[in-house]
Amino acid sequence: MILAFDGSSIDGSAYTYVLDLAQDSPSWLDRLVSAWSTYGLGLFAVFMLLGWWQARRVSARAALIALAVPVIVVVAYAVNSVFKMLVREDRPCQSLRVKTLEACPAPGDWSFPSNHAVIAAAAAVALLFVSRRLGTVAVVAACAMAVSRVWVGVHYPHDVVAGVLVGTLIAMLLTAALRRVPETLAHRLTGSPLRPLLVAPQLAGATPYEKR
Repeated sequence: MILAFDGSSIDGSAYTYVLDLAQDSPSWLDRLVSAWSTYGLGLFAVFMLLGWWQARRVSARAALIALAVPVIVVVAYAVNSVFKMLVREDRPCQSLRVKTLEACPAPGDWSFPSNHAVIAAAAAVALLFVSRRLGTVAVVAACAMAVSRVWVGVHYPHDVVAGVLVGTLIAMLLTAALRRVPETLAHRLTGSPLRPLLVAPQLAGATPYEKR
């Protein structure tokens, strides 16, 4: 038997309230939320690709930060995995034995904090440092992802809130460090094999005046 923390005393009532809303909602809405909960993280990969594509047209340092976004997400996920193993909180669908839209994860697949919320928040916040417009869209998508994980029944509200906080903090710390990279160093990297990743092809042969 696995001894695990039962988080239902924190906000179990809020969790069951959301589940009741899901049960009373139209089936098309539940299908939409379930699809987003399951596949929505793929959109953040598209956001990261778009952010890098745009950043190459801004500056080498902007492109460098954009390339680091997936690394930041991986770091946030790794840190979150440590928290999961330390807290070892059972999924709410296991503790409360309620009917959920999504199949309840197996015992040992810990609930706190939410991996989906961490990944989405880390990607969104890091993208804000690449493109304000794209980052804002990603932030809205990250909030929708966090809510969807409660709606389908696999997380308590405090799981997704903690996940958003972990992802946000890691992204802010790492992107702040990257922004300290001197512009001169970023430009030196354009003389390396990394050049195609840092400079858009149409800017590669432009004069400094043309690039501005």
